[in-house]
Amino acid sequence: MIELPVKDKLGQTVETISIDESILGGKIRFSLLKQALVRYHANCRVGTAATKNKALVEGSTRKLYRQKHTGRARAGQIRTHKRVGGGVAFAKVARDFDQDMPKRQRRLARDCAILAKLRDNQVVVINELAFERPKTKEMAGILRNLGINRSCIVATKALDQKVYLAARNIPKVSVVPASELSAGPILLHEKILFTKDALLSFLDRSAGQA
Repeated sequence: MIELPVKDKLGQTVETISIDESILGGKIRFSLLKQALVRYHANCRVGTAATKNKALVEGSTRKLYRQKHTGRARAGQIRTHKRVGGGVAFAKVARDFDQDMPKRQRRLARDCAILAKLRDNQVVVINELAFERPKTKEMAGILRNLGINRSCIVATKALDQKVYLAARNIPKVSVVPASELSAGPILLHEKILFTKDALLSFLDRSAGQA
């Protein structure tokens, strides 16, 4: 069992939550985490880089002059890559770098990533995160009180527009619903900030899927 303190906006501990590691898979599967991270980076690639080969360059396909008895080196069409304005040899073509993983593997990788953050004391829980008006200064102050001064994922129970607007201008801070967490972003951020209700709903869902 992992004992996780729940803090308020001032950084004071108000209660404690006990988390059973077996809900999150019980152990960290490093090979699965690497596969999930490689997949995340691959899926971020756009893959639209392309250059024109000789088939795509405008120009005649006629042979420039006869093969023999001209005193010059033989020459083919004007589109060849050996001539200025011709196509590119071994031209790049647009390609899809996307990788796939089965849904159960993606869930297990996500749970392993969260378990790794828990064991490294990189998970912070706040009892409530609500704003009357979204203010970046107020959100930055809350993160400072909670000891979060680098990259962080803020996980809420559902999409909270005010929390999103308050955090969107803070560098390296992302706001996502807990149900949309995935291993790649978790591993690339130093800490995770859960609201209490988001964490409890996430653990209930994970226990049901196990």
